[in-house]
Amino acid sequence: MLHAETPAAPAPRLASGVFAFDQLPVTPVPTGSRRDVFDGPTATVSQLHCHITTLNPGERSGAPRLHLQEEIIVVREGSLEANFDGQTRLAGPGSVIFFAAHATTFLRNVGTTPAVYTVLYYLTPLTPKS
Repeated sequence: MLHAETPAAPAPRLASGVFAFDQLPVTPVPTGSRRDVFDGPTATVSQLHCHITTLNPGERSGAPRLHLQEEIIVVREGSLEANFDGQTRLAGPGSVIFFAAHATTFLRNVGTTPAVYTVLYYLTPLTPKS
């Protein structure tokens, strides 16, 4: 007898909270490290995501990549080169980078010390699927 699959329960909505930098688990990656902060639905968006990256000097965040959603990056420490759609801009501590939907992007640490930055993005029903 075949059993019907039980649909997965929707992820719980993110709740209000404080996420202390020094208490977030650190995951080493080849270019530095990453701290996952939160990722899930809220009352107003399908998904809200936040992580904090430490990018070592001279490293890139990855190959240029097309993002379907908007992305906001807040630089905490270091010097980043923001690359988007063939343009390059420098961003230091306190700078905010906005990557529009459908932008091809990557970051590069152009400084001599690690660059630390927070990445926020969100998905809504209007976010393209492809």
